[in-house]
Formats: sequence, structure tokens, C-alpha cells
Amino acid sequence: MELERTAYFAPESIAQVAAQMMTVLRPLARGRITLDRERCALLILDMQGAFLDRDSHAFVPSADAILPGILALREAFSRRGLPTVCTVHVNSPEDAGMMDTWWRDRIEAGTPGSRLQRDLATSCTNVLEKPQYDAFHRTELESLLLERGVRQLVIAGVMTHLCCDTTARSAFVRGFQVFVCVDGTATYNEVLHRGSLLGLAHGVAEMLLVDEVLHVLEDDAEG
Repeated sequence: MELERTAYFAPESIAQVAAQMMTVLRPLARGRITLDRERCALLILDMQGAFLDRDSHAFVPSADAILPGILALREAFSRRGLPTVCTVHVNSPEDAGMMDTWWRDRIEAGTPGSRLQRDLATSCTNVLEKPQYDAFHRTELESLLLERGVRQLVIAGVMTHLCCDTTARSAFVRGFQVFVCVDGTATYNEVLHRGSLLGLAHGVAEMLLVDEVLHVLEDDAEG
């Protein structure tokens, strides 16, 4: 059965929909940690052709709606000299592993599906290729973050229930404090998005809106 794909986020409604989601998500995490601009980095997962192009088999209908917020985050982190890392998911026969078993189409390097979104490609200085859902697996992500003294990770991108979820959990077990942008992440439909965020909010990550992240950075900059 084909999984339902819907644009539950749209440019004209994303703020309202995300705010409603937060009424359920925010009480679960209970504010255990707060964002500290001195120790945080932005991780933008897989905003690439395979998930952004409408003709792609893996197209995420809500990806267009979260892109402006992601670009605003990237600009804010860059303006304050804070690290931003962008990932691109690609596979070869040697590293695909279960990805080949689970999915019918491999995203290979050099193909349109592997191309980072245009604005990110020209502005993100740290771009990592990853072969699995977990952005830490067989990449230099952890060492890159530790070299910069990062202890907090703000996660955005796609897909919420796969790469974002898996990477958030992997960051958690490595000792990073994790924040997930409710309106800066997206997947195939709202049920998957909400379900993943509910699990993360209960035991892994704080939930924030893009504007809340921007506000913290601006307040700290003014201070």
C-alpha cells in the first residue's frame, strides 16, 4: 500500500499548524534544557533533490513550506559565527546495507537527487554525505561538533520520522542536548510527523519553533 503524502504544512498555514502541535508537545519535555547560543550548532538534514523535487519518488510535500524557516536559521547561525552542518544522503552498493533492502531506489552521488538545495549549497560550508538515517554513522559529524565545543544540537530538515528522529536519538546517546524544530522539519504526512515528535519530546529532545530559536539568538546577540 502506498503511504499517504500530504502537505500538512503550507506557507500560509505552517505557523498555525505548528503552534497547535506545540500545545501537545511542549508539556512533554517540560523545559529540561534551554538553548545556549555559546554551545549550539544547527544540523540541517537532507534538504536535497530526492526530497524536494516534485517528480522524485521520495518527494516530501511539506518540504517547500519549511525551507524559508531553515534558511532563516542558517543565516542567524552564520551571522553569529555558530556552526551549521548540512547533510546529503547518498548510497553506494558498498554502504547501502539495509537501505537497499528497504527502499526500491538508491540515492547515488552525482545524481539530481543528491544535490543540496541551491541556497544551502552556496552558503553551507560544512556539508557531509551520510549513508544511513543516522547522521553520525560513518561521518565526521561528532568530531566536527566536538572540535567547535558544541554541546547542543538544533535539528531541522527531512524526514522527521526517519533521519531527523534517528539522528536526534543518536545525538542524545552521545551526550548532546537536542532541540528539534517543529516547523523546521517535515515528512510525508502529519501523522508520521506528530508521532515522531511525540516520542522525541517524551524522552530525547526539546521542541522549539523556528521563531523561538531565532528569538534566543537575537536576544543573546543584543545582550
